[in-house]
Amino acid sequence: MFQLLLAIIYLAFISLGLPDSMLGAAWPDMYVEFGIPFSYAGILSAIIAAGTIVSSLQSDRLTLKLGTGKVTAISVAMTAIALFGFSTTHNFWILCLWAIPYGLGGGSVDASLNNYVALHYESRHMSWLHCMWGVGAATGPYIMGYALTGGLGWNSGYRIVSMMQIVLTIALFLSLPLWKSRNTETNIETAETRKPMALKDVLRIRGAKEVLICFFCYCAIEQTAGLWASSYLNLHKGIPVETAASFASMFYIGITVGRAISGFLTIKLSDIKMIRLGQGLILLGIVMMLIPIHTYVSLAGLIMIGLGCAPIYPCIIHSTPEHFGEDKSQAVIGVQMAFAYMGTLCMPPLFGMIANALNVSLLPIYLLIIMIIMVLMHEALVKVTAKNE
Repeated sequence: MFQLLLAIIYLAFISLGLPDSMLGAAWPDMYVEFGIPFSYAGILSAIIAAGTIVSSLQSDRLTLKLGTGKVTAISVAMTAIALFGFSTTHNFWILCLWAIPYGLGGGSVDASLNNYVALHYESRHMSWLHCMWGVGAATGPYIMGYALTGGLGWNSGYRIVSMMQIVLTIALFLSLPLWKSRNTETNIETAETRKPMALKDVLRIRGAKEVLICFFCYCAIEQTAGLWASSYLNLHKGIPVETAASFASMFYIGITVGRAISGFLTIKLSDIKMIRLGQGLILLGIVMMLIPIHTYVSLAGLIMIGLGCAPIYPCIIHSTPEHFGEDKSQAVIGVQMAFAYMGTLCMPPLFGMIANALNVSLLPIYLLIIMIIMVLMHEALVKVTAKNE
């Protein structure tokens, strides 16, 4: 039963990753069809991120009331409905309306599942869990690329993924008895035994501000690269739209492969060392994108950035109960998710405006600035944690 529940959790994270990278892959076709500015992808990204922020901040309350299993199943169902709405839409502003349930479906499940695994599983399982997200994120652009190259259109790409999400939703609802059994075995707290923490209470915790800014920067790097990589390759490097969409998935393949490897590395290396290793690989990838030579060097740099992103997110999440206490971990992770999505909300649209006003070729410079801030905040967190100990 324990292994079956773990498989269900992996399945849920595949479902989380499936739609995350599709907008960037489809956007070069979508904005032409809608007859809107190239930078409007940032509007959709911002709406989705805003929804995830709201639901992330409510994750502690929802998880205490419903339990991780129900939160997961309901959230995936909301995402499936939203994606089906995407697949039937030919108007940008209606698409924006469907982006609201899409975003709301992502935040609570992300925070709830991450905390569950951080509390009950070892670091390697956290890395492999996020590897499963990468499997979904890497599969999404391939599905979209298949729809585009096959002449089916971007709507069909979203329809295929919505059908997959519906199947996953059914599997998650059928798995609810497993969650109830596991909660009983591990004495998971409920709303009757602990009250939800307010945002102001989380911000008072020593080290919280540093980790929140670090999360903001991490998601800013990941989502900006994922959203604009296809357009960068198409508009700056001259790669055809369909090929650029497939190449953009290489970024998520880098994350996926990196997290599979990270699961083994965490057996020997601490979370702090894994995060520093990831930051070094991101820097190398950015430098490769800046080198003005063959296009495939930029592709390799994009993969390297993905490899660097791989250990950072899961290692920070996994250390949260140890840094802040198991009783506070769900609330802290919920706020961490909110700040991560704030990075998604603010930074990709900001680059869209910069690219629209100046040039999309500035993408590597933009990523470099964000990464420097992330490194500074992580090192500050390490110092604060050392003082706490």
